Amino acid sequence: MENFKPYALITGATQGIGFELAKLFAKDGYNLVIAARSQSQLDSAAYALEQYGIKVIVSARDLFREEEVFALCAEVESLGIEINILVNNAGQGVYGLFKDTDLNRELDIVHLNINAVIILTKHFLSKMLLRNEGKILNLASIASKTPGPWQSVYHGTKAFILSFSEALRSELEDTNITVTALLPGPTDTDFFNKADMNQSKAVQDKDSLADPADTAKDGYDALMNNKDKVVSGFSNKLKVGMSNVLSDSLNAEIIKEQQKPADSN
Repeated sequence: MENFKPYALITGATQGIGFELAKLFAKDGYNLVIAARSQSQLDSAAYALEQYGIKVIVSARDLFREEEVFALCAEVESLGIEINILVNNAGQGVYGLFKDTDLNRELDIVHLNINAVIILTKHFLSKMLLRNEGKILNLASIASKTPGPWQSVYHGTKAFILSFSEALRSELEDTNITVTALLPGPTDTDFFNKADMNQSKAVQDKDSLADPADTAKDGYDALMNNKDKVVSGFSNKLKVGMSNVLSDSLNAEIIKEQQKPADSN
């Protein structure tokens, strides 16, 4: 019966929020296409997910590279399967003052966090429109709501994702296709290691980091209930509420203080 189960495609699905989302889909009987860079991590994730009695297709793709994103689209097409739900989860940041950070790494962040999302959404949305059915979940962040000194490019990319998601949802309001944005706060994933951010004040208290399983559940429930967006976690809801009433300049100063290196004065 697995051939008759719907498919969800999830990027960055081998760990963190992406893997927790994949488990939720698997528990609900969705077959999966999971994409990430590491073949070994994909194989491990697939083995764990297949224990739920579903089919898992793995695709080792470097989504920092546009040609690899297009190749993922072509690969799914060649398999002749329909993607019922697209989850644009893969994303990275880079920590540091913009004047000091590496330009090529900043551009890679834009390629992954923005370009890959645009390409995948354009491709799979066109298929959804033919069926007039589908769901899209985009990983934004509470970073999308404020300027972010020490992570200026990352915050900018997440502001794009939130704006893009809300605009696309409006464009699709007369269809049976929904778009949902998930806005996590600091979460206990490998994000900070990859962003070289472990010295930031914001991540010194590991106990304050959210459980990725809780974050994934918030996003999954919002998606399945056709919500436009969800801020995950009570403390993050408070932060977003506060940011909405403060000026951008004051928000920037607050974030600058929170994200500066812990050993700075």
